[in-house]
Amino acid sequence: MDFQYAPAPESRSVVDIRSSYGLFINGEFVDGRGESFKSVNPATEEALADIAAADAADVDDAVRAARRAFDTVWGPMPGRERAKYLFRIARIIQERARELAVLESLDNGKPIRESRDVDVPLVAAHFFYYAGWADKLPYAGFGPDPRPLGVAGQVIPWNFPLLMLAWKIAPALAAGNTVVLKPAETTPLTALLFAEICQQAQLPPGVVNIVTGAGDTGRLLVGHDGIDKVAFTGSTEVGRAIARAVAGTRKRLTLELGGKAANIVFDDAPFDQAVEGVVNGIFFNQGHVCCAGSRLLLQESVAEEFLEALKRRMAQLRVGDPLDKNTDVGAINSAEQLARIRQLSQVGEDEGAARWSAPCELPARGFWFAPTIFTGVTQAHRIAREEIFGPVLSVLTFRTPDEAVEKANNTPYGLSAGVWTEKGSRILHLADRLRAGVVWANTFNKFDPTSPFGGYKESGYGREGGRHGLEAYLEH
Repeated sequence: MDFQYAPAPESRSVVDIRSSYGLFINGEFVDGRGESFKSVNPATEEALADIAAADAADVDDAVRAARRAFDTVWGPMPGRERAKYLFRIARIIQERARELAVLESLDNGKPIRESRDVDVPLVAAHFFYYAGWADKLPYAGFGPDPRPLGVAGQVIPWNFPLLMLAWKIAPALAAGNTVVLKPAETTPLTALLFAEICQQAQLPPGVVNIVTGAGDTGRLLVGHDGIDKVAFTGSTEVGRAIARAVAGTRKRLTLELGGKAANIVFDDAPFDQAVEGVVNGIFFNQGHVCCAGSRLLLQESVAEEFLEALKRRMAQLRVGDPLDKNTDVGAINSAEQLARIRQLSQVGEDEGAARWSAPCELPARGFWFAPTIFTGVTQAHRIAREEIFGPVLSVLTFRTPDEAVEKANNTPYGLSAGVWTEKGSRILHLADRLRAGVVWANTFNKFDPTSPFGGYKESGYGREGGRHGLEAYLEH
C-alpha cells in the first residue's frame, strides 16, 4: 500500500509582515537614504516587503550610534547587567519562536520543520549560552582582564539568516561590544524582527543596529573607520575582498567562508544511519550550508550497495511548499543561486559524470532544484572542486584510509568533514589527519552553542561558538 502525506501547512497568520521596513539605528526604525528593494518569497516569487537600502550616511549614523552606546552605556556596564539583557532576548525569542520560524521559511525558502526545530531553538540557545559568559569573562582563558574591542561590523549570509545573526551578535554583546549588522539582501526580515525584539527587551539604544542593503552597504560597513572588528560569513571570494580591505588597518577580522566537505563512508559503517547522515549532510537546507557534505567518499567494496540505498532514500524526499510541515527540501533562495546550481550541474554532465535526480514534481512557480547526485566523479571534475551551494552531491570512491584522507584533503577548503565507521580508533586517526575545522563522527551537521565552529585554508579563520567564540571580541 502506498501511503501519501496530506498537506500540513503552517499558518502565515502568525506573522505580521509590514509593507515596508526602514533601518534600525539607535533603537529606532528610520528611513534609509538609498533606493529601496524588495524581499521575495523564493517559493512563490511573491514580493514580501520593501526594504530600505543604507547609503554611506546611514552606515555612518549606525556606527556613530554604536560608538556612543559603547562609550556611555554598554562598555562600562557590569557583565551581570549585560547578561540580564541577553537572557531577556533569549526568552523573547522562545516566546516568539513560531513567528520567527514562519518568517524565516517565507523569506528564505527553507522547510518550516528546519526553521522550527533547528534554527530558532539554536538561536535562543546561543543567547542563553553567551548570557552565561557575560559576567565570567576573566575566567574564559583570555587573561585576567579581557576588555571589549568596541564597535563590531558584522555581515551575514542568506542561508541561515537568524542563526548567523545569533552567532555574531550574542558573543559580541556578551563581551561588551556594540554591533552594526548587515543581513543579506535576500533575507532581511528576521533580522528586522530581531530589531523589534531588541526594543521589546529594552536593550539600550545603539547597542544593536541593523542596516539593510546589498553588497555596497556591506562594503561601506567593512570600510568604515569607526569599526574596530569585522566579522563576515559568506563566500570565499567576498571574504578575500574583505581581507584586502581590512589589511593594514587596526581592525580585527574573522571570516567563515565556503566549504567542500568530504563525507567518508567505510565498509563497516552503520548503513542506514550513514544514508540518513549523507542525506542530512547535503540536502538539509537545500544544500545551502557552508559545511555541507557535498563530496561523498565511498569505500569501493560497498559503493554500489550504498548508492542503491541512498537513491531509495532520496526518492522518498518531499520537495515543495516550505510552510508544509511534511516538506524535506524547500526552495532555492534566489534565481541567481538557482542559475549557478544549474550551470555547475550542467558542467558535471559535460565533463562526463553520471547524473541522477530524485523523482519529484517541482512547483510551477518559485526557484526549485531536485535533489541530485553525480557518480563517476573524479578529483579533476569542477563539481568535486567548486562549492555548488545547492542540493547536489558528488560521489567518489576510495580503497584505503590513506586514500580517503588524501582525497578529502585535496581541496582549497577546510571547514568540515564526516567519518562513518564502527571503529573508534579509525575515527580518531582520521580526525587527526583531516584538515577541517569540524569533524563529525557517525553523524553530520550537528551544532551546539558550546562547541566552536570555523575553518582552515580558504574556509576562513577564527572560531564562532563556545568559549573560543568570545576571543574575537576581546582585547587581551
